[in-house]
Amino acid sequence: MALLRPPVLLLALVVSELHGLPWFINVSESQGPGAILYSFPINCTSYVPTLELLSVQPPTTFFNPPSLNRQQKTYMAMVTLSSSARLDALAVNHYRLQLRLTCGKKVLEAPLSVNVHRDPGYSPCAGQFANPGGEIIQVREMVTPGAQLYTLLLPGLQLQRAQLSINSAQDPPYFPGPFSINGQGWLLAPSQGLKGHAPKVFPLEVLVSFGQNQSCHRMLKVKVLPDPSSQISFLGQAPNVTILEDLAPGSNVVQVRARGLDVRYEILSPVPCPLFSIGREDGVVRTTAPLELAPAGGVAVTRLQVKAYERRRPWASADLDVTVNVRSVNRWPPRCLPAMLVTEIPETTPVGTVLKTFTCTDPDSAGSPLDYELQFHSPPGPASLCLRGRALEVPSPTYRPMCWVLQDMKVNATLDCDTPGACFQHAASILVLDGGHPPMTSEVPVLVMVTPVNEFSPACVPRTFRIREDAGPHTLLGSVVGTDKDYPHNSIEYYISGGPTTFSVDRLSGEVHLLGSLDYELQTLYRLTVLVTDHSQDQHPTQRRSGSCTITIEVEDVNDYAPKCQPPFQELTIYAPLGHSVEVTKVSCWVPQEPQRRAFSYSIVGGNSQSRFSLQGPILVHKSITWGPHWPEQPHTYELLIRVADAGPSIPHLSTTATVIVHLIPWSTSTVTTRTHRSPVPSVMTPLLVTDVEAFWQPEPWFVVVLTVTSALFLLALGWLFNRLFQGLVQMLQTPSKSAQALLLNSIQGTEESIEGFTEAPRTEMPRAPSSVVSLQHFDGRAQDSVPSPPPVHLSSGTGREYLFNTLTGARRWL
Repeated sequence: MALLRPPVLLLALVVSELHGLPWFINVSESQGPGAILYSFPINCTSYVPTLELLSVQPPTTFFNPPSLNRQQKTYMAMVTLSSSARLDALAVNHYRLQLRLTCGKKVLEAPLSVNVHRDPGYSPCAGQFANPGGEIIQVREMVTPGAQLYTLLLPGLQLQRAQLSINSAQDPPYFPGPFSINGQGWLLAPSQGLKGHAPKVFPLEVLVSFGQNQSCHRMLKVKVLPDPSSQISFLGQAPNVTILEDLAPGSNVVQVRARGLDVRYEILSPVPCPLFSIGREDGVVRTTAPLELAPAGGVAVTRLQVKAYERRRPWASADLDVTVNVRSVNRWPPRCLPAMLVTEIPETTPVGTVLKTFTCTDPDSAGSPLDYELQFHSPPGPASLCLRGRALEVPSPTYRPMCWVLQDMKVNATLDCDTPGACFQHAASILVLDGGHPPMTSEVPVLVMVTPVNEFSPACVPRTFRIREDAGPHTLLGSVVGTDKDYPHNSIEYYISGGPTTFSVDRLSGEVHLLGSLDYELQTLYRLTVLVTDHSQDQHPTQRRSGSCTITIEVEDVNDYAPKCQPPFQELTIYAPLGHSVEVTKVSCWVPQEPQRRAFSYSIVGGNSQSRFSLQGPILVHKSITWGPHWPEQPHTYELLIRVADAGPSIPHLSTTATVIVHLIPWSTSTVTTRTHRSPVPSVMTPLLVTDVEAFWQPEPWFVVVLTVTSALFLLALGWLFNRLFQGLVQMLQTPSKSAQALLLNSIQGTEESIEGFTEAPRTEMPRAPSSVVSLQHFDGRAQDSVPSPPPVHLSSGTGREYLFNTLTGARRWL
């Protein structure tokens, strides 16, 4: 045998998806049973593979299912010939095998083509004679001696000069004589014939020799059949028939047939036979009288012995037993009282309660047993009702009482009307069956009305709703959901028990609505008791149950009023010391209607030029600055707009604006030498009006030390100045010359320059006299304008400035 293992096609089957490519193998027709046609490895390490033979075309049993043998990490698959394989290239030279390989979840299918080619040196035994189990041929015992019985070789084998011979023994007396095979391969009958050897079977072992040392052994069995003309025999086995008792006389019961020449039939037993007869020529058994059974009913059995014989040779006969069963006829169905069962029970009926009883009898046989079957119609399937047929005693043999009782089941242990379609009405029927033939049945309709019972009280889950205080009437807050285990589950009504009339609940849906207005400042929390009451869940409408739950309504605060500030308008005068931040004022705001609201936000929204002011919460602070180009030398007025708004989670945020007018007067705590700016001073000083004084000035310790040292230096300078002035006056009185006046004037101007160095802040001066007038006037006195010590934060009536004056005219010269 030539075995082909194409590796590419093997991978296509086992590994890749190219399983549609065919395989081709060539096999010689000389391969016998069990020969290996093809073997190949399978790589399937993670699973246990399976290899199946799905089909063979053309259909044959020559191929075994493929086998798998594990070899280390792979499996070896083999395709072999079966024990019945007889390959013949002249008959079929091509087979197509469809294989399927399964490796885990991967399934591959591929065809395997087997080409059968001729083997010139081999020729199998031909025909049915090639069957290893042997061939059986049947011949009549009246066959002619030496007649041809069977052909052992097909045409064509004669050309191979095949030789056939019988090797088995054919010894008498079992064999009448030897069977023989002629040169054409014919099996010939013995020369003595086969008469009298029926029904013997003669086994013959035949040896077929052809070619060089090639042969095969086969078994041939010859079965001798009796001559039909010399033996009577019935066709078929002894019949066993059943008939009904209402069969009319002359009706056919059964027909028997026998093999023979001119056969006749007769009944041997019983004699006489009053109920049955048989046709002499046709063998038909017929009734001859009405078949009436006893009143007790049942089945009557009659056994007939029938004889068949040849008319010309009566001694050639055969006997046959025929059994006839006569069954009583069932004419009337069972009768039941009452004919219909109707009852009404509540769903809380205990398990085992007897609902109804009834009795049934069979008119055909009063004492015959009856069978009962319970069939449900609505609802279909198993229910909570059962029929216990044999659970009760039988009080009398004429009837059998039945009861329909509740059944203790695992799922529906009791009747339950609390699920849709589970109850309210059970329609069923009880089938009563008798044991007659044909079986007769009676149907007892059953209608059980299960009435609902209000078993459970409704309930609802406490809930919390939130609503803004500015919500309008008819606002929906939410729904109260009530539940009830009784059916129907939505038969619930809702009511509010007491409580405020600000809210309402819908009677059917449970929706909670707002009826009036809310005020967070008056009440922030409401608790309502909601009653849930069921209805239409009991046979009696008055049977109602109730439950309750509490719902909480929280009112969310909403800003209704804007804050108010007191006073809404302030006008302040402050001194701004150099290098220090000054607290100007505190903005005091609140909501009169909502005194509990204290959270506000403050911001300067106008008038804060150069960002001189800032807010620290509600406190307005003037920021500290140093000497620079932005340092104000003159008093300045700021009109500040302060926005006060709600702060917190409440929405919307309302606000108001407070106005603060600040008169800022610069104040210096140190002396700096500056150049005198000459500018006209008004002749009349404008008084300053202080509207509010809330702060005081408290200098720091270092400032007191500096002020003390500065004051001492100032007194020394003032003493020196008085000394110079006194000396100048003396000189003027002595020599009042023009040059002396100029000298005095220059001295005074020099003194003014030195005094101007002690100036602490820009000031408002009195109008100066023209320079010509000043030069002519004589100032013989020096004084200081009254001023509080230490100076306050706000401006007072005194300026604290020094000046020269003329004792005669009262003229002043501010320093």
